[in-house]
Amino acid sequence: MTRPVVEGKTVRTLFDAPVIDARVKELAKEIVARLGTNFVVVPILKGSFMFAADLLRALHAEGALVEVDFVILSSYGDRTTSSGQVTVQRDISIIVRDKKVLLVDDILESGRTLSFAKDLMAARGADVQLCVLLDKPKKRENALESDFVGFECPERFVVGYGMDVANCFRELPFIGVVET
Repeated sequence: MTRPVVEGKTVRTLFDAPVIDARVKELAKEIVARLGTNFVVVPILKGSFMFAADLLRALHAEGALVEVDFVILSSYGDRTTSSGQVTVQRDISIIVRDKKVLLVDDILESGRTLSFAKDLMAARGADVQLCVLLDKPKKRENALESDFVGFECPERFVVGYGMDVANCFRELPFIGVVET
């Protein structure tokens, strides 16, 4: 397989577009089987935007009628490691009390961001479930587990399919590792 060169850097593919597409469709089936067809989807931006868009289309194909709102949380800034402090840059505007909420994120690593988001929604009276595209369980700092997982991810910094390093590589249709 040819390795794409982006901005002078080689990106080695971990999960290609067809593999991601197939898994997203499987996730949608799993989600509808467990949550039913009426719930709120809250993607955590920015990293999850591509995954969330594909997942929402797949949920629709499975008959789900969902409300959608977005939250922007940050703990990375322009770095490749978390600062440890989660900040809300944009909050949801819909009322989630007594609703099922599916939080969607690109990657579950330390667990800080998703724990923060889950606690925030639960404090507002929501029944919260988590869906992540990638899981890196070895770096978990708490007991948080995702209810729905796309793939287990190797302990490498990944880019593509919405994920970035300093806002670069989000547009790639696959998930890969930047090689030096």
